[in-house]
Amino acid sequence: MVRPVSQVLLIEDDEAMRATLQRTLERRGYQVASCGDGSQALARWQALRPELVLLDLSLPGQDGLEVLAQARQAGLATPVLILTARGTVGDRIIGLNTGADDYLPKPFDLDELEARMRALVRRRPGTPPAPAVAGPRFAGLQVDADSGAVWFNEAPLELAPREAAMLRALLQRPGQAVAKERLFEAVFPGELEVQLEAVEVVAYRLRKRLTPTGVALVTLRGLGYLLRAPSG
Repeated sequence: MVRPVSQVLLIEDDEAMRATLQRTLERRGYQVASCGDGSQALARWQALRPELVLLDLSLPGQDGLEVLAQARQAGLATPVLILTARGTVGDRIIGLNTGADDYLPKPFDLDELEARMRALVRRRPGTPPAPAVAGPRFAGLQVDADSGAVWFNEAPLELAPREAAMLRALLQRPGQAVAKERLFEAVFPGELEVQLEAVEVVAYRLRKRLTPTGVALVTLRGLGYLLRAPSG
């Protein structure tokens, strides 16, 4: 069984819904901090460093998408599950493009909410003291075959769940092209409502994460993506 998330940040402006969700999740073993104002959300996020963020989009002070964009720009890779009444496909794409990891339109079932929360935490491995079981290696990158965490030169990489899933798939064939369709299956398993082009958004974010390592994520039009070791 997957352990409950030790710290969740709930960003929701509806006071009644915020109180209900916080009370329900705490009864199920979660530690929940909440915030109802978009202008204060980023500061709470940075201070708490939660394992998961539940984010409403319609917030006073600052829109939820603006909060999410600023968090990603600040290097916060916390998995984000958007909870909103904006349920159109266009809104979902905007949310994913901004850096969200999943999207659950309101009204929703609490059991489905918890299932999605657990799925996001499974995709984002914890930070073990060191790779216990050696997995694929490439140019200083290494996958812990036991936990799925990705390391670079003995230090864990801070990756969002979808970024980590893509990198693990690429590390199975370093230096070789991996088709976009194959990466889609690894990054968005069973998510039929997501378009294939969403892979490009994740690849863009992963490319930025890899910049300090010197490893390049190369786009091969018509073929897919590959990892290229630093030159020299």
